[in-house]
Amino acid sequence: MPFDHFDFLAPFYDRVIRFDRLEKMLEVTALPAAGTLLDAGGGTGRVAEALRPYVDRIVVADISAGMLAQARSKGLTVTSTHTEKLPFPDDSFERVLMVDALHHVIHQAETARELYRVLKPGGRLVIEEPDVRTFSVKLIAVAEKLALMRSHFLSPPKIAELFSGNGAKVEILAQDYNAWVVVEKSRIRN
Repeated sequence: MPFDHFDFLAPFYDRVIRFDRLEKMLEVTALPAAGTLLDAGGGTGRVAEALRPYVDRIVVADISAGMLAQARSKGLTVTSTHTEKLPFPDDSFERVLMVDALHHVIHQAETARELYRVLKPGGRLVIEEPDVRTFSVKLIAVAEKLALMRSHFLSPPKIAELFSGNGAKVEILAQDYNAWVVVEKSRIRN
């Protein structure tokens, strides 16, 4: 069985990787809002915990048992699943969020289709990723390869392309070394 980086990191992840972009996250997710938010690849629930006051319900989906144990200990609803095949019906969530996780997914296009599928019409999906167009993130990408992680970073325009052809409105925002791809699902079915 291969080494699971995230199960190993889970007990101290929140202390090392702090979430300090609440205002930006509220802006890009258009929160507060009524309904349910899916935090896909949500790990320890560090982002979900910060967003809990701004939405009716949050579900954290991740494949790492260690990470989900940390999220569960915060009182969050968790689901163990790969993001390439989410166990939710179509149009389940008003908001879908994926923070710093898409580059860890093996089948990124499948994940994008699934995130969009479970998003309700009129809903908003936000993918936050380190912006690989910046030098510091290129160094992180190399470091993750050296650590034998399966990381594959996409540029923000490449992430946006994953949502082309489905009638979605897609916007790219970038600040410092982060990028947000914001996808709004049309209320009208294609």
